[in-house]
Amino acid sequence: MLVDVMVPAYGDGAHLRETVASVLAQGDPSWRLTVVDDGVAVGRDPGLGPWLAGLGDERVRYLANPVRLGINRNFQRCAELSSAELVVILGADDRLLPDFVARVRRLAEQYPAAAFLHTGARIVDEAGHPTTPLVDRVKARTSIRVRDSAEVGGERLAASLLRGNWMYFPSVVFRRAALVEHGFRPGFDIVLDLDLYLRILRGGGTAVLCERPGIEYRRHSASLSSARADDGSRFIEERAFFTEAAAELTAHGWPRAARAARWHLTSRLHVLCKLPGLLVAGNLGGARTMLRGALSTVPAGLPDGAGPGEGVHTR
Repeated sequence: MLVDVMVPAYGDGAHLRETVASVLAQGDPSWRLTVVDDGVAVGRDPGLGPWLAGLGDERVRYLANPVRLGINRNFQRCAELSSAELVVILGADDRLLPDFVARVRRLAEQYPAAAFLHTGARIVDEAGHPTTPLVDRVKARTSIRVRDSAEVGGERLAASLLRGNWMYFPSVVFRRAALVEHGFRPGFDIVLDLDLYLRILRGGGTAVLCERPGIEYRRHSASLSSARADDGSRFIEERAFFTEAAAELTAHGWPRAARAARWHLTSRLHVLCKLPGLLVAGNLGGARTMLRGALSTVPAGLPDGAGPGEGVHTR
């Protein structure tokens, strides 16, 4: 069983080369690496292709987009270019642990009906050193806990992810059939992962949750989510998504999950955490955008007595 490791990239860089090295270092050779570069068309360093070709490994493929696609469409292109039964879309600054491929292949055989697997992650900083930011400490305490591994799905998993998306997307391995069937919906950059999980779950798919981490996930200030948080656009996208998700989940007959979407407490709390820094920096426009989102009225339709008592996750 082959694993397609798809890396949506934006030009060359030291972190990306670490990502590639982590794939080459896999103990199980049953992988294929494809780097889809979305930066060449806008003048980013073209040296990545020659460097990858120079590795001399026929399992490594490089593709440069002729025009800039952006985050969402490049992820979708990665999904469409894959062909193996198992597919992981790995961040261009994250690293696989050496037994990642071997483990996910075993788990896929052990749970043949699961649509995707989540191995979890070790968190590292910009320099690659272990770190424990508040967001990840909360995730560790509030995610669905399993012993070794377990298959989970339905409203239980949907509601938990909507309270706080604790899945690290680069450590999620999809069955290609499920990934291609549902794909990435245009218009979402920040919540494209959560949107995909929910559509798979509503379609009857399940996930395997694993206790032991499979990747190293890099936290740094240059990430898209950090930049979008500073200007407030992240929270505009999230609110639109949660409003839509609440309606769809209500119609689907999952009231607990719909309630979690209506409250979207993770997004609101993230706003409140970011506000002091924005005010100190004088970014009043971003602060106003965030505050409107955090204090806006909860959409109508909450059951009597419903509220934020089901648990709080921080992304």
